[in-house]
Amino acid sequence: MRSHFRVLVAAAAVAWMAVPLAAHHSFAVEYDIKKPVALAGVVTKVEWTNPHMRVYVDVTDDKGAVTTWNLEMGSPNSIVRKGWGKDDLKAGDKVNFKAYGGREILTRACMDAITLADGRSLFVGANAGTPGAPQ
Repeated sequence: MRSHFRVLVAAAAVAWMAVPLAAHHSFAVEYDIKKPVALAGVVTKVEWTNPHMRVYVDVTDDKGAVTTWNLEMGSPNSIVRKGWGKDDLKAGDKVNFKAYGGREILTRACMDAITLADGRSLFVGANAGTPGAPQ
């Protein structure tokens, strides 16, 4: 009887631990490595939230139309480990960014790098190490 209980508890623990893994998405599901994006714009919002940080950038085209890009990055902890600080990027900053475009939502992208107006470049590489992701 005890061995059945232990097996049941072990199975429940494994299932409980797998739930967050199932919720996470792969790079290739949402983004297309064959859709590189390189644009300039103005940061409107920076979200230091888990599981992924997001930066929103307004990009103005040649005709004056503004498009807001939703740029996904890694977790806040991974971004801090790459040298970012909360004051490095804020609303109103003019930036150039490189990213990989969304498969279905064309104004959503996985950010690879961003260059600030003062010339500092910050590498993001949100999905580095993920199979199929840019390296």
